[in-house]
Amino acid sequence: MAKRDRFSSNIGFLLVSAGCAIGLGNVWRFPYITGEYGGAAFILMYLFFLVVFGLPMLSMEFTVGRASQRSISRAFDVLEPEGTKWHFMRWVGFIGNFLLMMFYTCVAGWMLNYFIKMSTGTFEGLNVAQTGAVFDAMLANPGEVVGWTIAVCVIGMLVCALGLNKGVERVTKYMMSALFVILVILIIRAVTLPGAEDGLAFYLMPDFSKMFANGAAGFGDAVYAAMGQSFFTLSIGIGSMEIFGSYLGKERRIFGQALSVGVLDTVIALMAGLIIFPVCFAFGVDPGSGPGLVFVTLPNVFSQMWLGQLWGALFFLFMSFAAFSTIIAVFQNIIQFARDMWGISLKKSVLINGVLLILLAVPCVLGMTDWAGFSIGGKSIMDIEDFLVSNNLLPIGSLVYLLFCMTRYGWGWDNFMAEVNEGKGLKIKNWI
Repeated sequence: MAKRDRFSSNIGFLLVSAGCAIGLGNVWRFPYITGEYGGAAFILMYLFFLVVFGLPMLSMEFTVGRASQRSISRAFDVLEPEGTKWHFMRWVGFIGNFLLMMFYTCVAGWMLNYFIKMSTGTFEGLNVAQTGAVFDAMLANPGEVVGWTIAVCVIGMLVCALGLNKGVERVTKYMMSALFVILVILIIRAVTLPGAEDGLAFYLMPDFSKMFANGAAGFGDAVYAAMGQSFFTLSIGIGSMEIFGSYLGKERRIFGQALSVGVLDTVIALMAGLIIFPVCFAFGVDPGSGPGLVFVTLPNVFSQMWLGQLWGALFFLFMSFAAFSTIIAVFQNIIQFARDMWGISLKKSVLINGVLLILLAVPCVLGMTDWAGFSIGGKSIMDIEDFLVSNNLLPIGSLVYLLFCMTRYGWGWDNFMAEVNEGKGLKIKNWI
């Protein structure tokens, strides 16, 4: 077996792993569903599920990766008892990572496109209806969206083609550092707006009455959304995080590493809310207005602010970095899957998977234009892909990891505990 790549430093592992988790789920999905379900009360519920479900599952993925020294393509083959079929999980991961990128690269293309539009003053002087028309025109132009999607795929693949250390680790370090700096600048601008204090109160002061506004059904929806977000935000269940465990040495215990990644991921999500909610309340915008909040409402709001073109450009640059941190990490997972599975070279894996990802992203784009009439259960192609990943593959995959690590029919609890607690740092106790 060829020597496994290693991160050059622990901070590299933390930033790349956190970069995989820190994506549009944090800075786009998290704020608007928080607004939809009542602000701080929802956040408390989300944090509960993150601790109870998210961190243990993340620890399991990292541990399976480190013990097997393989991506999800071969990890279960290495660790499973003889004669068992746990290795079927490789196809859950394979399909899940591709499905995720089939719509994620498309939305990342929107972010990059909007960074350019905001930088060049496209939204200056436009009202909400006109800003919405810009977004609708973009979606109605498949050539424009496909072009930006291809650009995202090419950039991601070029980074991965440089290898783990020179490409994925180095680029992600710079990108995550820039992301954090931009985030701090935007927070300072947002919280100093007149009227921002109402947004901060909504975001930071729990009000459980809003969660029960629609009775038991409304509370049930909030619980389900919080639980789903705890899985989605950490990208657990399809092997996206396991790959980075396979690049780890034995010096540090896994749970401490998982906790650090979870904290980084959550801090960025909470910081994104410190931008969006003060801005929304300062300009009288509904923070629960859905996905259109980012592409329709906020560009109009930025155009009304002093130096709004600058703040808007920085916001969409931040969003683009958040998207790319996930894309590069998942691309690395897909590329390494093919290398572990079929023994092909890095360049060959990049070329084959890059072309495949571009082709598979096209249906999502056409689902908004030429194929807009196609739907299943009222869901568009993008909605179907998102539903399959977020509501099915992530929780099902997480359940498989759980059973594999905890039962005698899989790898087993004793083996898991021995591996997860090897090294220095926080130790998992049996009672957990």
